[in-house]
Amino acid sequence: MSRGDEQSEAGESGAPEQLALIRETVRERKARQPRAKPRTWRNAERAARLPVARVLVDKGMVHLDRYFDYAVPAAMDEEAQPGVRVRVRFGAGEREGRREGGGLVNGFIVERRADTDFAGRLAPLAQVLSPEPVLGPELLQLCRAVADRYAGSLADVVQLAVPPRRARPEQQPSPRRLPRPDMPEPGGWSRYPQGPAFLAALREKAAPRAVWTALPGPQDWAVELATALATALAAGRGALAVLPDGKAAARLDAALTALVGEGRHVLLTADAGPEPRYRRWLAVRRGSVRAVIGTRAAMFAPVHRLGLVAIWEDGDAAHSEERAPQPHAREVLMQRAVTEQAAFLLGAHGCTVEAAQLVESGFARPLTAERETVRAVMPRVRTAAEGDEARDPAARSARLPSLAWRTARDALALGPVLVQVPRRGYVPRLVCERCREPARCRHCSGPLEAGAEGAALRCGWCAREVVDWHCGMCGGGRLRGSVFGARRTAEELGRAFPSVPVRTSGGEHVLETVPGGPALVVATPGAEPVPEGGEGYAAALLLDGWVLLGRPDLRAGEEALRRWLAAASLVRGHEAGGSVVVVAEETLRPVQALVRWDPAGHALRELADRAELGFPPVSRMAAVTGPPQAVAGLLEAARETGLPAEAEVLGPVPLPVPAAGRPRRPGDPPPGEQWERALVRVPRGSGAALASALKTAQVRRLTRREGPSAQLRIDPLDIG
Repeated sequence: MSRGDEQSEAGESGAPEQLALIRETVRERKARQPRAKPRTWRNAERAARLPVARVLVDKGMVHLDRYFDYAVPAAMDEEAQPGVRVRVRFGAGEREGRREGGGLVNGFIVERRADTDFAGRLAPLAQVLSPEPVLGPELLQLCRAVADRYAGSLADVVQLAVPPRRARPEQQPSPRRLPRPDMPEPGGWSRYPQGPAFLAALREKAAPRAVWTALPGPQDWAVELATALATALAAGRGALAVLPDGKAAARLDAALTALVGEGRHVLLTADAGPEPRYRRWLAVRRGSVRAVIGTRAAMFAPVHRLGLVAIWEDGDAAHSEERAPQPHAREVLMQRAVTEQAAFLLGAHGCTVEAAQLVESGFARPLTAERETVRAVMPRVRTAAEGDEARDPAARSARLPSLAWRTARDALALGPVLVQVPRRGYVPRLVCERCREPARCRHCSGPLEAGAEGAALRCGWCAREVVDWHCGMCGGGRLRGSVFGARRTAEELGRAFPSVPVRTSGGEHVLETVPGGPALVVATPGAEPVPEGGEGYAAALLLDGWVLLGRPDLRAGEEALRRWLAAASLVRGHEAGGSVVVVAEETLRPVQALVRWDPAGHALRELADRAELGFPPVSRMAAVTGPPQAVAGLLEAARETGLPAEAEVLGPVPLPVPAAGRPRRPGDPPPGEQWERALVRVPRGSGAALASALKTAQVRRLTRREGPSAQLRIDPLDIG
């Protein structure tokens, strides 16, 4: 009988003394076997010159935000250069003065050295994944600056800056770099008093900085921004433009192609797919292409000899990265303008408070048109109070006032009419007809929604159908809509104008363009298509303004004005019959700014209010979110690690617990947990000290394992 059979038979018989004897025999046999010694690298096996590689390990944990040294084997000496991707063993820690064990993780070589500060025996590089140096010194310096500003880890920022590797594009040669294009004419920039001077500075390879309030027009902004990019290219320097979405990037791409031809710039958006996008990114890194147009990930594009960085619509929330440490494209481009001595251009039809702060602080100069020029090209903007609603107060509460109805009827004889609706769907919010209490699901307390006329009610969170609904407050059984979506609006307009085609754009179905003939185009903010032919819409109706203005957010007025201006800019000028009707309270500041087409004035007044209250961008803020003990622990540790003396802690305040069944959003507490949020405010000049103190405190708590961790965000978009 074999040993295995004996063990099996002993186990089946259940004799404990035999089982113990077998186990003791196995332990003795293992003890007599010699232990394998860890492999050591002799001098001949290491690289003869600069045998130490300093590696940025791809671990985004903030307490591991430093470099680690590894030995360079002689066989990898040629390929293991700074900037390349490698694999190393990491995770087992230090034992008896040497690094050993651990799993394989990715990383980047940042430096080759002759010696190391590590006292033990270095582990060797496991593999060079690619000889392509994708993390150059300038890009590494930028990532380090962004990580420090946002109290994040360098590895997290590098993940945002360097796209995932694809082997095939690295093996293919990049296209040959084309000669400089011809210097473009100023074109539309001549409408701005300082426009030609800005282009002249680009031609002279200077670094001007401007906040540009673009004149209205369906395609004017794209042509003008393309002219600025082409000017930088013609001067022999690189150019980079970041836009909020793929639709805007496609417009600028077409405009720049018309100016300089194909092959001189690339489009970096998620729509291209991983492999084509990586191929284009490599062409930029290798210097074959010196101009980039893209969405927020393109803010890190390694453009050679960068001469101009531009951002369009910096107030769009899409410019704020969702992944840690959540940098904003505007701040990253400002950093690049300073460190790489490049020109800076922030453009929009509106003006954010941050843009106004840049002008007030002297960082940039305003680039705006004269009031006479603005009046000549803007559409006529009216409020509902200018119609019959001024004499009939009851008519003011109508969703489509008579003035808006007449404007749409008259404009349809000239071309398409845009109808902007803040919400998509059919009836996304229902209330009790008797007491106006919001209608909620009995199962998860989610909001009830109407999918279409005659369709059953559904919960917006758990998607359950609801029958025989009754109000929990008054017992009523009848519902009415409190907010109407784009599909319901399109249905109502189709009945009001039966002979006119109705198109919708929003959600997953966004139209790029629409025909220039008469039609009603119902769109949500940001999804407005551009009419073909270049003339623009004959009119625009901006409905349900109270939805945008009534949001509990510090930026509600600014955001409403930004969305209205973006839609109104697609309308023809008043001399060509263009008209805009906004359905909102006419006395509110954003409404008056739209009527006067004065976004810069609105931003300056908002900035003055923020300065009086001490809110950003006059101050710098950090949000600390998490369980109560984590928030308190991090704030206490920050005070001990150098929190500025002038720092003011607001809160903490409890966060609302998400109802069961509701989709969890970033920053929401886990189900069943109570979280808090505290805001830490400092003067603007102390922002770096604030980020450093909070990051140091976070590292200390993680390394010492002092309870649960808290989430940290510098410059949160929402402080309401």
